[in-house]
Amino acid sequence: MNCCEEKKTYRSDEDKKSLTSRLNRIEGQIRGITAMIQNDRYCDEILIQLSAVDKSIKSLANLLLDKHMKSCVKENLLKGNDTVLDEIVDLFKKFQ
Repeated sequence: MNCCEEKKTYRSDEDKKSLTSRLNRIEGQIRGITAMIQNDRYCDEILIQLSAVDKSIKSLANLLLDKHMKSCVKENLLKGNDTVLDEIVDLFKKFQ
């Protein structure tokens, strides 16, 4: 890739809508937690909501990883571009 190329993943309108919907739900959860803090809610209630957000984010990340492996990585390997394997190793290191 030269200095001016940009990697992109083109998604269907349905995929974009689904991902955006999940992100909007997570954003709503965060706003709810902010309100809980402003309203002096009990700590364990806030921690439970934070755990729910954490699970939502991990679920979304796993969905994106699954799609990435089955599309972007697969396509690159089929084209003979095995440098994508280094990208995946780096990605998994960041997930830890």
